[in-house]
Amino acid sequence: MADGEKETTIYDIAAKLNISAATVSRGLKNNSRISKETRKLIHKTAEEMGYRSNSFASNLRKKQSNVIGVIVPRLNSNFMSDVIAGIEKVVNENNYNLIISQSLETMKKEASNVQAMFYNRVDGLLVSVAYDTDSFDHFEPFIKRNIPLIFFDRVLDHDTCPQIYIDNYKAGQEITTHLINQGCKKIAHITGNQLRNVYSDRFHGYKRALEDNKLVFDKDLVIVTDLSAQAGIDAAQQLMEMAELPDGLFVANDICAVACMQTLKKHGIKIPHDIAVAGFNNDPTSCVIEPNLTTINYKGFEMGETAARLMVNHLLNKHDIQETHSLVLRSELIIRESSLRNG
Repeated sequence: MADGEKETTIYDIAAKLNISAATVSRGLKNNSRISKETRKLIHKTAEEMGYRSNSFASNLRKKQSNVIGVIVPRLNSNFMSDVIAGIEKVVNENNYNLIISQSLETMKKEASNVQAMFYNRVDGLLVSVAYDTDSFDHFEPFIKRNIPLIFFDRVLDHDTCPQIYIDNYKAGQEITTHLINQGCKKIAHITGNQLRNVYSDRFHGYKRALEDNKLVFDKDLVIVTDLSAQAGIDAAQQLMEMAELPDGLFVANDICAVACMQTLKKHGIKIPHDIAVAGFNNDPTSCVIEPNLTTINYKGFEMGETAARLMVNHLLNKHDIQETHSLVLRSELIIRESSLRNG
C-alpha cells in the first residue's frame, strides 16, 4: 500500500454515499432488504474506491494474508507445471500459501482473475499474461496500492514491475542459424500473437538470422497461429499447399511442432531430409515424436523459483522490488534428429 494511503472501509463508502455503514455492509453482501439500485451503487462505489472485502479480521489487523497469487495462461502445460512447482517450493519454505488461477488465454478471464486476487487480499501477484492481453488497466489497482506485481515468461513492460524471462530473441536467432547451417535456405516460421514478447522476440531472432546469412525474408513463410496442436495440423496443410515446400521449419512451441511433424509425415514428407524441423520449450513430447525434435530448453522450475524468491524477499525484507527491473535466465539449444541433415 502506498505511504499514507489507508485501506478503504465500509465507513468510507457510507460517508461518500451518505448512507449508514450497515446499509453498505448489507449491500455488499447482496442482502435483498437493500434495493437493487442501491446495491448496484454500493458495489460500483466500492470498486471505484478500491475497497477489498475481507472475511479474515486478523488479516485486516496485520495488513497481510500470507498468500501470493499466481495467474498463468494454462495449467495443462508441462512448462507451467514446472514453473508452479518452483514457485511453490520457495513460498512454502517461507510460510506463504498460493492461490493459482488460469486465464485460459483470454484477457477478459485474466482481468476477472486479477480482480479476484485483489479482493482476496493477496500480498503479491505473479503473472504470465494471456495470449490476447493488450492493456495494463486491470493491473492498476495493484500499482495504486503498491502491492508487488511480477511478470514472468510472457511479460508486460511497466516501470514498477520486474520481469523474468529468457532471451527469446537470441534463442530464435540461434535455432534459425542452426537450420541454416544444416543447409536450409527456405525456412518457414510458425509463431503466435506478436503482442506477446515471447513470440515477437523469437520471430525477430529468426529474421535476424536470415539477414545475417544473406537469406531473403519472405512474409508468406510466416504463419501466425495460437500454437495449439490443431494449429500445427493446419499449418502443415498450409506448408504442403505452397508452390515449393520449405526445407526448414522453426515452430515457436513444441506442441504445435509435433502435430505439424505428424501431419507432414502422414503425407510422406521425410524429416529432416525434405524439411528440417525445430521447436521450442523442450516439452516431453519432443522426445516421443520420431525423429526426436530439436528444441530450446529453458527451465520452468528455475523461473518459478526466481520469481517467487524475488517476491518473498520483497515481502519479508522489504527489498525495493523496483531495483530488479528484469532478470534474463539461461536457455540452451538441444539438437536432435529432426533437424540434422549434415551427417
